[in-house]
Amino acid sequence: MAPVSIKTVLISESVDPRCKTILEENGIRVTEKQNMKKDELIGEIKNYDGLVVRSATKVTADVINAADNLKIIGRAGTGVDNVDVDAATKKGIIVMNTPSGNTISAAELTCALLMSLSRNVPQAAMSMKQGNWDRKKFMGAELYGKVLGIVGLGRIGKEVASRMQSFGMRTIGYDPITPPEVAASWGVEPMSLEQLWPQCDYITVHTPLMPSTVGLLNDASFAKCKKGVKVVNCARGGIIDEDALLRALESGQCGGAGLDVFVEEPPKKRSLIEHPNVVSCPHLGASTKEAQARCGEDIALQIVDMVKGNKLVGAVNAQVLASTFSQESHQLIKLGEAVGSVLQSCTTSTRPVSHVQITTQGDCMKSSAAYMTSSVLVGLLNHESCCPNLINVLSLAKESGITVNQTHCAADRAASGVCTVEIEASGCRYKASGSVQGGVPVLLELSDSVFRQAVSLTGNLLFFKASANPQLLSSVAGLLTSEGVEIESFSAPTDRSGDLWYCVGLSSPLRDLGALKPLVKEAAQLTV
Repeated sequence: MAPVSIKTVLISESVDPRCKTILEENGIRVTEKQNMKKDELIGEIKNYDGLVVRSATKVTADVINAADNLKIIGRAGTGVDNVDVDAATKKGIIVMNTPSGNTISAAELTCALLMSLSRNVPQAAMSMKQGNWDRKKFMGAELYGKVLGIVGLGRIGKEVASRMQSFGMRTIGYDPITPPEVAASWGVEPMSLEQLWPQCDYITVHTPLMPSTVGLLNDASFAKCKKGVKVVNCARGGIIDEDALLRALESGQCGGAGLDVFVEEPPKKRSLIEHPNVVSCPHLGASTKEAQARCGEDIALQIVDMVKGNKLVGAVNAQVLASTFSQESHQLIKLGEAVGSVLQSCTTSTRPVSHVQITTQGDCMKSSAAYMTSSVLVGLLNHESCCPNLINVLSLAKESGITVNQTHCAADRAASGVCTVEIEASGCRYKASGSVQGGVPVLLELSDSVFRQAVSLTGNLLFFKASANPQLLSSVAGLLTSEGVEIESFSAPTDRSGDLWYCVGLSSPLRDLGALKPLVKEAAQLTV
């Protein structure tokens, strides 16, 4: 991936001062403006390449669409619920978070709430402040020997397991992504949710909020739990159905809840918060000095690493870019874009493109398939007004009704490192194959015309289709000279029969392709 140019960044919330310092030390101008209303942010954002937020700033589609220069949105924290990721992706903007910045703080708060539920610490403290001394009322239970169910075995879930095992708890867990052997290596017994619910004395959730996790703990799942189960949510409001939780608390099916997050924040409905068996906090999971310092520093370092072309960490909508930081990947991306551009120029009269098949060959391209597909589409769609890039091009292709297929196959030595693109436009088929030779992208074949010498995909290129004849080159050269254009290179196909594609490198683009009509059947030109 070529380094992204980030010259100006707006920080719209209070983040650790190290964030600004690190960015400025690396030549990025930083402006801090806090507590902006939506209209103020919309008016301001057009001046910046980057935006750094925490959780209060709502980066909506309206804000994103007003951001003409924005290339990155950095969230100093884990979730990106306050960012319209789909709108950002469509506009080709990277959305980045700090995946490990608040891990320890969130895990420690989870443990604190588990202990508070087991020993009624907040309720006892409040009773003491009211002048009471009521030991019997706040009888608790040991955590030792109890079963803790951890739903979501990512960074935070892992840290919670480690800490609560120190209390002698048996830890069981569910995660559809973490391999069972990995969870087992942390001392967590992996199992399905159906197996987990009835075993737990305590349940804590650590999943992102998405359609599959909304209401994960609901009336049905509470009914499968032990009577008196206690639950904790320091992840995202909505993972536990709040109405179902209140019903379970009132019936005694749930013996207590520790809540740091809510569907609406701050919550207007007070029934859960005021329930005597609920311990609640105002979203304090990341509210430690250490977490804030870590998140502020991490987001700045991640932005700098991306700008310098070192690596990409924490991108939630641009995973395709993660493997594009080597020199080899830069060359392959240029190849893909160039091959796509060649096909785009050759299909101007037969649009729209309806189908694209991309085939990579050889071990050297095995790991590049994802970004090769995106780079080809960038070249192919670059005529559009939508400004395609590696981040948004797949969604743009889908919106345009283009079916995209990608395959990788082994190849003999001669074909290793070759990318072949076949497209269909208005019933016509075109094909182009290319590779990288000497660090330069080259075209090997265009619609069954295999070039005798590979075409260097740089500079001003004129492609034309004509029947082979001895006077063809001299006729074309004479016409170009009359138009004030010099020939810098010429590539002919190996075959010498039928209608074939030729390529001429030009000193400057030909002003009028129509001048070639008496000599050729099709013509296209582009500048790479």
